[in-house]
Amino acid sequence: MKRKIRTPYFEIGTKNYIYGDKVLEYAIAADKAAEKYDIDVLFITSPIEIRRVVENTKHLIVLAPYMDTLRPGRGMADILPEGLKAAGAEGGVVNHCEKPMSIPQIKKTIDRARELDMLVFACADTIAEARAIAELHPDIINPEPTELIGGSGSGVSDMSYVAASIKEIKSIYPDIMVEQAAGITNGEQVYQFIMAGSEAAGAASGIMNAEDPIAMIDEMIAATRRAADDLAKQGK
Repeated sequence: MKRKIRTPYFEIGTKNYIYGDKVLEYAIAADKAAEKYDIDVLFITSPIEIRRVVENTKHLIVLAPYMDTLRPGRGMADILPEGLKAAGAEGGVVNHCEKPMSIPQIKKTIDRARELDMLVFACADTIAEARAIAELHPDIINPEPTELIGGSGSGVSDMSYVAASIKEIKSIYPDIMVEQAAGITNGEQVYQFIMAGSEAAGAASGIMNAEDPIAMIDEMIAATRRAADDLAKQGK
């Protein structure tokens, strides 16, 4: 059965900043912080690393960064959805700016994920694209302007964009979780995004390029906990 994600949650993407034993080191740190702060943590990493991460952690929700739509049988160099699930992945990402997909491709991938009861984490470059993808009803949409992704130095999404993207997505399917992650480099930004209405925050380069990535993982997940507590005080 597909995992029910508690909000606010935090998401970590390793991309290709790290590989091998370093992925496991960061995953274990994230797992400890997830337990320490009682926060759901999504961990998105290479298909090569998924099984080892899953077998050595207890609290992470591990997602693949991409999957194809073929079925078991013939095929070569494709990422088989059934293979990801067998490795322990609970879902996959569609349409990241570094692996863009057409709307028909996104739909096919979401349909395959549904067959296997897997989570779908969808990315969108604009609010208009987020609306189009929302019609396909993924579990999560991360409406990140491309120019803010990858430690570009262009800053983070402004709060008006955060509010507008949430409103548009929720107007189509209120149960789609909306995450903001582009450009986040510290725990205070995590806190501010969640308090502004985002159901989650996340980081890739903001962690991987930090002076102390392990400490940054703890800082950002702690900020998620702080936001969760403050929202609870406000009755939200």
